[in-house]
Order: sequence, then C-alpha cells, then structure tokens
Amino acid sequence: MAVVCCALAQPGYATPPIANPAKFLDQAESLRLQDHSQFVRMLEQIQPEADALSESDQWHLRYLDAWEAIYEGGSAKSEPQLHQIIDRSGDPALIAKASSLLLKILSTNRRYEEAFALANHLASILPEIKDPSIRFTLLTYLSQTVDLADQTDLAVQYARMAEDAIPPGETACRPLMLQAAALNNGKRLKSASPELRKAIDVCTNARQPVVTNAMWLILIDLYLDENQSGKAMALLDQISPAIQTAHYYDHMLSFQVRRAQAYLQLGNDDEAKKSALSALAMSQPGDLSEQLMDAYQVLYQIEKKQGHTAAALAYYEHYAALDKSHVDDVRARALAYDMAEQQLLVQKMQADSLSKQNRILKLRDDLTSKAVETSRLYIALLLVVLVSVVFWLFRLKRSQLRFKQLSCLDGLTSISNHQHFLGEAERLLQSLVKRQGTACLIAIDLDHFKQINDAHGHALGDIVLKRTVVICRQHLRSTDLFGRLGGEEFCILLIDCQRERGMAIAERIRVVIEATLVDAEGASISFSASLGLACTDASGYDLQRLSKDADTALYSAKRTGRNRLVASGEQVDQAEAQQTGKRASML
Repeated sequence: MAVVCCALAQPGYATPPIANPAKFLDQAESLRLQDHSQFVRMLEQIQPEADALSESDQWHLRYLDAWEAIYEGGSAKSEPQLHQIIDRSGDPALIAKASSLLLKILSTNRRYEEAFALANHLASILPEIKDPSIRFTLLTYLSQTVDLADQTDLAVQYARMAEDAIPPGETACRPLMLQAAALNNGKRLKSASPELRKAIDVCTNARQPVVTNAMWLILIDLYLDENQSGKAMALLDQISPAIQTAHYYDHMLSFQVRRAQAYLQLGNDDEAKKSALSALAMSQPGDLSEQLMDAYQVLYQIEKKQGHTAAALAYYEHYAALDKSHVDDVRARALAYDMAEQQLLVQKMQADSLSKQNRILKLRDDLTSKAVETSRLYIALLLVVLVSVVFWLFRLKRSQLRFKQLSCLDGLTSISNHQHFLGEAERLLQSLVKRQGTACLIAIDLDHFKQINDAHGHALGDIVLKRTVVICRQHLRSTDLFGRLGGEEFCILLIDCQRERGMAIAERIRVVIEATLVDAEGASISFSASLGLACTDASGYDLQRLSKDADTALYSAKRTGRNRLVASGEQVDQAEAQQTGKRASML
C-alpha cells in the first residue's frame, strides 16, 4: 500500500487542474441530492485548489462545504461559515441561499425565536426577489419553517407558491414533498393520499433519491399508524439500499427506528430490540429527536412485557427526558403560534399516563424487596393526587384567562376588537407621552371588499379577512397593537416607530396583500388594500386626532386610485395634488 501511495503521488499521476472552477462548482451543486457520493468526490477534488480559486468561487465552495456538513449532521460547524457568507460575500444569490440554509439550522437546533425572526425577514424581502432560483429556495425553506410551528395551511401555501415558481433546472419534487410533509404534520395524510403518491412518483422520476427516501419514510410512518406493519416492513426492505447509499443521518436513524416499531407490531421483540439499539448506537451526542424517543419507547415496552422491571425503568427514564425536551420544544413554538397549545396538552397527558405506569412498576419492585418501605407507596399516591389537583387548577385558571382574552378579541380574526383596540391604544399613547416616544397609526381598508362578498359569497370574504390578518402579523412585533375596527377596516399602532420605518412596514404589508391569491371555486382571485398613516411627531398623542389624520390619509389613498399608501400631512396633500393634476391633464 505504501508503494502504491508513493506511486500515485508522483507528478505523472496527479489530478489535472480544473479548467473552469465556477462551472465545476455549479455542476457539483446540482448533484447534491441526485448523486450525493459524486458530489462529495467533486468537493474533495477541488479542495486542493481552494487557495487558487477566485474570491467568488471560494465563497461558493464554503457554501457547499457548509451544506455537506449539515447533510452529515454537523450544523455547529456550518453556522459560522454561513454567517461569514451572509456578512462578507457580497453575492445576493449566495447570501439568499446561505440565509435559507441558516434558517434550517436554527429550526433544527430549536432556536425558534431566531428562526422565526429570520423567516419574517426573508418573507418581507420575498416580493423584492426577482431571481427565480433564489425565490424558489426561499419559498421552500419558509414552508419548512412554518411547518415546524404547526401552521399547516401556511406551509402548504408556501410550497404551492414554490411549485408555481419552479426555475429552470429544478423540478416539482421539493414543493410536492413539502406539501405532503406539511399535510402529514397536520394529521391530514393517509397512506393512500394522492398528494403523497404524486410526490413519490415525481421525485422518483426526477432522480432525487434523498427526497424520495423522505417520502417513503412518511409512507412507512402512515402504514405503522394504520397498523399495516407487513406493508411497512416490506417497504423498509425495499428502500434499505437507497438509504444506505444516500448515507443521510436523519434518514438512517429514522429507518432503524421505524424497523424497530414494525418488528414490535409484528411481535418479533428480538429484532425490534436490535433495531432500536442500532438507532441509539448511531445517534449523535445531544440529539433530542423524536426518533430517539420512539426508540426508547420500543425498548421500554419490550422490557416491560418481558418483566424486566429495572431495564424498563432505565429505558423509561431516557424516554421521559426526551419527552420532556419535546414538550418544552412544543411550548416554545406555542409562544409564537397558538395552534400548538392543544398538541402540547395531548402530549402532556400521554407523558403523565406513562409516568403513572412507571411509578406503579417501581412501587411493585420496592414492595417485593423491602417491605419496610411501604410508606413510599402512600407518599407517591399523595403526590399523584396533589399533581392532579394542581394540574386541574392550572387548567381552570388557564380557561379563565382564555375567556377573558376572548372578550377582547374579534370573533372572526382573533385580533383586538374595536373596543379593546381603542382602550389599549389610549393607554399606550399615554405611556409614550411620559417618555417622549414616537408611534405611527396605520389605517387599512380592503379595496372593493363588497364586490368580493357579492361575487363570491361571505365565506370567501371571511377568508380574505383572515388572510389579511396573517399577512399583517408577519410584519409586526409583539409590542405593536393590531385590531379590527369593523367590516374590512383594520388599524395598527406601531410603538416606538419613526415615520420612515412606519412607511416601510405599511408598504411591505400593502405589497404582500397585493401579491396574495385566494382560491375561489377553482379560480384564484386577488385583492388589495388602501392604507393611511399618521405619526405622533405631527399629529400628537391624542388618539382622536391621530385617528382622524390616519383616516384622512386613508380616504386620500382611496380617492387617488386605491391600492396605495398615503401618509398624513405633506404626503396627503401631494397625493391629492397628483390626482388633481391627472384630472386636469385628462380635460
């Protein structure tokens, strides 16, 4: 071997230099998911020439190295590289792709506050992105991020937008995969669902083995949920070579766990235990995935069934730790999205049920070994009663707070109603007076909303109102006040916001509303909004005066053509002057 290595190191056996590095890197990037092993070989081939590459090619190579590290499960190494690319490369396309990859890292590492902030930023600049490839990439990662927050409808919407904006060289594989994944996460998918079958067929024909494997694993999950363990096992055997060839950590771990679950359903405890232990062996330090939790649950059930109390207890402790981490993760996401509250309650009840079973097993073991410790049984039972009382008191208190909150919210859109908005706005403006802060009031009115109700029905009108609220919320902070004044009229109070920033936020809202489509009887309809803005630096802190100036600006926007933003003061006069000039020129 030493002789062979020395011979290969001679100049006659050296790899020829790459003639066109930029084209070489583009080709390597296109093979990431189609032929991952070839992608890795191409990276290894170009590494010796890294120092001789141009600056733009060096940044491109760093991006591909970061992507490969994430693929292999090493996101900690990739994050600093992605920040460098975003801050220093100066390449808009590369910055957008690096930002999208960073969004995946933040979401995977459960840094939801940072992930949602970055997602909101990327969504806000989405209307400005004209490059089809960048827009496609951003939409796919946005769909993945909101899916983590259990926002199924929004995740499907982003995936469909990506499907409608497929750039040259791409296929519908990833958008269809994201739609199927979001529907599965929202418990809207069955093993026979056409969305899943279509995604599998398209990704198979597109030769995207990694994405296809993800769809097969979802189908296996559905088979297991439907107690079709035979089909699940047959499919696991079928995709085993593809999983090993792709060598994607998440898929290999999921493959072993699903095999363990399938064996357990089939009654083959020995093989189920082997597969579960294989999954634990390949897991990485600090991995808190649900897949490992499922593996520990399989081992717990096997040891419990075989009467191995101590082993069952040990596996259950691992399961409980992972389950607690998972519950905490759901709670963190629920801070941004109310949809996760019910899911958190269900998981908490499941954890309590398994915890009670574990306490009973432990008490039985203690009673057989130490009769003198029978008092622990009474203590444990007392703790169970106490926890139950505290739990129900907590639920009662939360229900009271929920009812109080609902009295302040609009029944359709779940934002502040007219009365609550005015009261809170008065209070916030009074606090701003004391510290000489600045605020902006935005009045929003949907254009021709009555025509939408008359032409398509009030049900679609309600959908338009809800969609408007979702769009506005994506551009607001937690400190801002958002309310529905009635009908199609909304109002936003931006706290500690200068006029220029308020104008920018209002304009982004208007642009996103204009670009939004709503499905109506097989067709897509668009809608727009007129906005008026007033600020405390010109209108003062009196809510009545501030509202009047914002309404005046809004009416000016309506009179001058709709679907526009007009600010109070000079901008209102200018808008009206422009409209008067247009009428004069027409005459």
